[in-house]
Parts: sequence; C-alpha cells; structure tokens
Amino acid sequence: MNPMQTSPVDAAKAFGAVADGYHAYFTGIILSTVTRLGAARADELVYEVFSRQRRERFLPGLQKLGLAKLPHAVAAAQYHYLSNHIGGVAVEYMYESDRKAWIRYAAPRWIWAGTALCGIPSSVSRSMLAGWHAQNGLSLGNPRLGFVCTKQTTDGQSGLEGYYLEYDRALEAHERLRFAPHEDAPDFDPSAAPVLPISTWPQERLSKAHRNYAMEYVRTAFPTALQLWGPDQACQLLRLTGRMIGMQYYHQIAAGLGIAADRSAASFAQFIAAWAQAQGDRCEVQAHPSGLRVQQRGWKFMAGIADADHALASSWNGLIEGALAAHNHRLGLSFHADTRGGQPELEWLVTDAPGRARPA
Repeated sequence: MNPMQTSPVDAAKAFGAVADGYHAYFTGIILSTVTRLGAARADELVYEVFSRQRRERFLPGLQKLGLAKLPHAVAAAQYHYLSNHIGGVAVEYMYESDRKAWIRYAAPRWIWAGTALCGIPSSVSRSMLAGWHAQNGLSLGNPRLGFVCTKQTTDGQSGLEGYYLEYDRALEAHERLRFAPHEDAPDFDPSAAPVLPISTWPQERLSKAHRNYAMEYVRTAFPTALQLWGPDQACQLLRLTGRMIGMQYYHQIAAGLGIAADRSAASFAQFIAAWAQAQGDRCEVQAHPSGLRVQQRGWKFMAGIADADHALASSWNGLIEGALAAHNHRLGLSFHADTRGGQPELEWLVTDAPGRARPA
C-alpha cells in the first residue's frame, strides 16, 4: 500500500527535539547507574565513555575546527570551548599564555540538567575529567600537558572550571589531573574567544551538529556499557532508562517534531517516523491489516559501532516504548530489528489493541 506522508516540520525544531531526547537519555543512564549499580560503577562508565570519545573525536576535531597548529594547551582548551558551544553548552574560554589556557562550564550545567545535578556524585565529574581532559596531552603526544581542576558544580561551586597547563617535564599518570579549588579563573571576555567560520558553519550545519552532539553521548554509552557489564545487565538498564526518559519527555519531543497532541495510533506512528527522519534515517508509515506499520531503513544512531550487540536494538527501543506509554498506554506496539545486514532495518507495528513489544 502507498506510504502515508508525514507533515513537513521545522528542521531546526526537529533536530532540537532529538537533541533534547538524547541529552535526557544520557543523563538518565548515568543516574540509573548511580542508583541501581552504585557510584563506583558510574565512575567506571563515565571514565570509559569520555575516554572513548576522546580517542575517536579529539584529534579529528582539532583538524575540523582549524586548531591543530595551535600550542597544545591553547588547542585543547579551544577545542572544548568550540565543540561544546556547538552542542549548546554554556562554556567559556580564557587565554592566559601559550602554556596555560582556561575552560569553564558555567552554571546551569548542560550535562546534568535541572535537578539531575543533585544526584551526580562528585566522583563521576572527576571521572569525566580523568577520561578526557587529563588525557589530551597523551592524545597530542605531549606528556607535559596536564589539566588542573579549580571548581566543580557537583561540589556546589559556580561551575566546572580549570586550565590546561604545559609543565617543564613529563608528567606521571597521577599528575595529569590535579585539583586546586583555591584558584579562580579569570573573567570571560566573549570578544577574545575563538569563533567558528561562518562560511563553513551555516545555521543548518550548526543545528545538525547540535543534534549529533547529544546523540554521540548515548552512542558511546551503549557499547561501553555492553563491554563493562555484559549484555544482560547493560541491556536491562539501558532499556529501563529509555522507557522512563521516553515517558517523561514524549510530549516535549512530540511538540518539537510537529506531532498532533491526540491519542491515536496514527499520530504515534507519525511520531516514530518523524523521530527517525530527524535523526537522518529514511522512514515511512504504511497501512497494515492489524494497524500501522512503520519501517525504517538505515540507523545512523548505531552506524560505525563495530562492537554493538544485536540486543542493543531492543534496549534503544525502550525510548519508543516509554513514549507510547505517555502518548496512549492503551495502544499496542510490537518491534523487530534486523541489524546484521549491510543496512539495518527497524520495524514497528502500532495497533489499537494493547500488545507487548517482541524481542528484536
């Protein structure tokens, strides 16, 4: 049968809706780990997530942002300023010298939005710094570059702040990150901060980059959790967290995607399709004898993740299950995923009769 056409929506709003959903999902994953597995396991997860992102993103990002030829302390600080600025994070950069440059993530913190900040142990924040900021010198081949943290929002201070410092000697592993809460960053001067070249970063590219920034956190957390905990524990926590985030954020996300605020099966099928399309995937809705079938071809969320387990598809679908519970918990939903071929395919069946999602 002919596919049902989705209504056109504002692309920037749709990208923003996806970014909001994944932002909340990542924060939820860390909070779920803290409350269900303990702070030590959350520390481990955050350290590995940020280490993985640094290995995969830092050096290529320096090239894309035109920072590769700068002094290492300056390059590292400017990278965090620009990359986080693209993601919508309130961040500041202050140059002090070629060997010392500050970065400050101002309140309110993006990564631990709203009341979530109250549930994040300070050790989790330290693990983030240890996995990325403290290791930038090694990524650059400069063992003299370290990071000094002077403030942490998780300690009730005004922001997460610190500076990259190039020492006169190679640092031992335990010296790459140190804490100096008695020190204060200089004031931020926006006119002295680096800027993105407008010609290569038009608004549409910035909107997509904002979406990708939030998606990347969850993309990294999925295979990392799988490696650390194994499929049973990882998939259970990721799916449960997805269901809760889907329930809590469905109406906000649906509004950004231009979905009608009714309780029909048709609107929810359109929600799934609009969510997929806003992620950059092809998706269509078709009539089916039992209801409405939604077919997605390709899955950019998991693209390039070689160590992704097939079971992670069902975990990710927790977001859709939670969204359905908020949209109309009387509707039925089944799900199937084929992620083993050259092009992944996801399929949902939305029905007027309650049903349970079958395993992928």
